[in-house]
Formats: sequence, structure tokens, C-alpha cells
Amino acid sequence: MANGNISETVQGQRFFLVGIGGSGMLPLATILAGRGAIVEGSDRGLDQGRAPAKFDSLIARGIRLYPQDGSGIVSAEQIVVASAAVEDTVADIVAATQLGCARMSRAELLSALFNASELPIGIAGTSGKSTVTGMIGWILHAMGRDPTVMNGAVMKNFAAPDAPFASALVGAGDAFVSEVDESDGSIARYVPRIAVLNNVSLDHKALDELRRLFADFAGKAEVVVANVGDAETAALVAGMANVVTVAVEAEADLRAENLVPEPFAIGFDLVGSLPSPFRAVGAPSLSRGERDEGGTRLRVQLAVPGRHNVANALAAIAAVVAAGIPPEQAVEAIGGFTGLRRRFDFVGAAGGVAVIDDFGHNPDKIAATLDTLHAFPGRLRILFQPHGYGPLKVMRRELVESLTQRLRPDDILVLPDPVYHGGTVNREVTSADIVADLTAAGRDARHVANRAEAAALLVAEARPGDRIVVMGARDDTLSLLAAEMLESLRAKG
Repeated sequence: MANGNISETVQGQRFFLVGIGGSGMLPLATILAGRGAIVEGSDRGLDQGRAPAKFDSLIARGIRLYPQDGSGIVSAEQIVVASAAVEDTVADIVAATQLGCARMSRAELLSALFNASELPIGIAGTSGKSTVTGMIGWILHAMGRDPTVMNGAVMKNFAAPDAPFASALVGAGDAFVSEVDESDGSIARYVPRIAVLNNVSLDHKALDELRRLFADFAGKAEVVVANVGDAETAALVAGMANVVTVAVEAEADLRAENLVPEPFAIGFDLVGSLPSPFRAVGAPSLSRGERDEGGTRLRVQLAVPGRHNVANALAAIAAVVAAGIPPEQAVEAIGGFTGLRRRFDFVGAAGGVAVIDDFGHNPDKIAATLDTLHAFPGRLRILFQPHGYGPLKVMRRELVESLTQRLRPDDILVLPDPVYHGGTVNREVTSADIVADLTAAGRDARHVANRAEAAALLVAEARPGDRIVVMGARDDTLSLLAAEMLESLRAKG
């Protein structure tokens, strides 16, 4: 099915999402259901009994779930949407083919909804895009703009007992805020009016391909917000028109100065002015000159920690200013952003040991978390579960280099085997290989194949003043593991 056959109006259309529990599929299902579509789906995790609360939340939204055995595909009128992880041999896909159902990928459907909106705001980058998406969504919501937001992570500001997995908002306003994914190349489908480019680094693809994808994405936008503190991003936007640059303690249109870090927060001065002539997208009557003649200096206080979140906040503030929000209001609103689940998420403390749940899974994300933690005293006890054998092969050298630079002599890093939910996979590079590289570099790294045993080792090693960090992606049960480790610490006394 072509993108042109889907618009913002999906009311009454019937969608079946295969892999509906995925971090990208669940918010899409939420948006479709919120706009009046009939949504059904299946998931391997549901069949395996993993993360039942997540599937209960979908059922509570009126979404009907089926086993992933083809039984939910019953009509040629169903539009069958599959995540990238779903193979053609899965029973639902076989049934859809036999019935002649229209097929779409997740990226085709999401990009069609995004591109059909009045004010599409796309957030790209190897790291930080979920946080920037959440920040932009929160500011626009706080300012009464009622945005639609598509995120790959749960936004704490919007989570509630009746909506524990708030990775999407469904609004009636003009803005559609979405992170866009470079890992499968689907970023090429999105046509933003405001594009945010956070950074460019290795994760799933080689740098040459990433440069092309990000440059093409930025080239489509009316306004590009670029973090030029990242050398790759700075090189990409050099010479581009309509660019608003941001950077932490470096030259840019909007920059951060006077950083004051705290264990779970950070403050800074927002300094600078927007390039002239600058006119906000969707609000042509509000020009940059009317907002901050002579430049801006505003104190910003974030309720999330780390220098990387200062960069994220700069990008979010610049994006909402481009959407017509005055800088002073943006700064006030972002102070109320409480973060994302699994992004430096404080789980609790017991026996003087803090437990933190974090999405760190590539060199940049892991570096940001470790730098934030090492700004304060205490040993680190790290459990890092790689998010796949393929990414591990791509980023092996950079990952080892980043960890070698940041692991201190009294830190311990334990790697269980990579996450694996089935299907075919090349296991050319394993957790044991990463550990061997780090051990050769003189770091205390250990391969404990079984994750529960890895967790037990760290709990046993922990003493007052330590921080236990659980890291990894593509596995909802990591948060449960972090909570279990906290309970084990409590039992340890």
C-alpha cells in the first residue's frame, strides 16, 4: 500500500499490527486507536508471557490481541503492519498473503501520518532522540499546543496508573512530533518542516551511510536544528540554509554555559540569539527579532542529569521556538520535564547502593551515562546486555574504546549474552569477545552468560556508596531485572 493511501484520517480503518508490543509499534497502535482506527495485533512476547502489563495496557485501550498464529488475520480489509523484526515466515504474514491483505511496514504507516500533518517535527540522531522528542512534546503540551507525539520510550510526564506505557500522545493540535529511525534506513521516508539533528555516530550502520541519510533528512526541512557540538553533525550542516545551531560550551546560535551538575539534575545558562532573518514555522508573524533583540540569556534548570541532557534541552528549546513558542516560555516549561523511563532512571536505593535503569546500548549513549555517573563519587557496578549480535559486530571497536576510556579501576562491568527473541542471527561477535578486548586493556570486565547470574554477582559485590547500573535496549524485562536487583539489595540488608 502506498503512503498516499493513508492520511491523518484513519477513523474506521482496520489495522492489524504484527509485533504490536515493540517500542516503535506500541505508540503507533496508541495513535491509531486514539484517532478512531480499529486496531488489533499480535506479539511473540505476548505468546511467551513476557511483560504482561504492557499488553494489558493495550487491551485497556480497546485493542484486541491474538496469538501470533495467524488466527487474527481474518479479512482482506485488514491492513497488516509488521515491524522490522517480523519475518515473512511468521504465521500472521503467511495468513495476510493468503487473504490478499494490504501490507505496510511500520515506517510506511508512521511516515504517512507524520507527513500528512500540518507541522511535522522530526528528531533524528544516533543518541538522544527519544529524550528530545519527549522534551519537545512536553513543552508543546505545557503551552497548550496539544501535540501528537510518537516516542520510542515511556514519557514519565504522561505516565499514569491508567496509562503506564505512555510512549505516545494523541492530540488535536497542528504538531506531530516523532523520532525517526536511521537504523533501518526508514528516515528517508519522513518530510519534516522542523528537523532536529542531534548527533551522528555508529550504532547499526556505517558512518558513510549515516551521513547520507541524515543529510537528506535535514535537506527537506524548512528549519534545521543542529547540535554542532557533535563534529559529524557540524560537518553535515555546514553551508546549509535555515540552520539553527546549538552546542554545549561551544560557539553556536544557542549555547549552554555555566553548567552546574547535580546527581539527578543539572542547571545551565541558555545564551545566544537565533540567526536573522528567522521566522518560526507555522507562526510567520513572530520573528526572531521580536523575541530576543540583543540576544538571550536565560537560566535553565533541568530535572534530568548530565551534559548530554543539556545538549538535548538546547535542541528541544530551539525546535519549539521554531514552532512559535517564545524562548522564555520554553525554558520555564522544560524545567517540568521529568524524563523518560529507562533513561538514567533512578529505581531506588537499599543498603547505601543506588540502582539505575538505563537505555545505554551504543558507544555514545554508554559514554554519556558513565560520564554523568563519574561526575560524582562512588564505584560503578554495571550490567550491560548487548541489544543484538549484529550491532555488537558493527560497533565492537568503538564500544571497547569508549568503555576502556571510562571504566575506572574499581568499576566492574558484567556482560551477559546479547538479547535474543528468536529468528536467524549471525553470532560472529559475542559478549565474550567484548570482555576479552576489555580485559586485554586492563579493565575489570566479566562474561556471565546467564543474565540472572550476572545480576546476582553484582548485587553480591555491591557495598554502600556504589551505583548499580542496568544497561541495554530491545528488552522490556531489563526494567524488571533492575527492580529485582533492588529487592535483592534490600534482602541482603
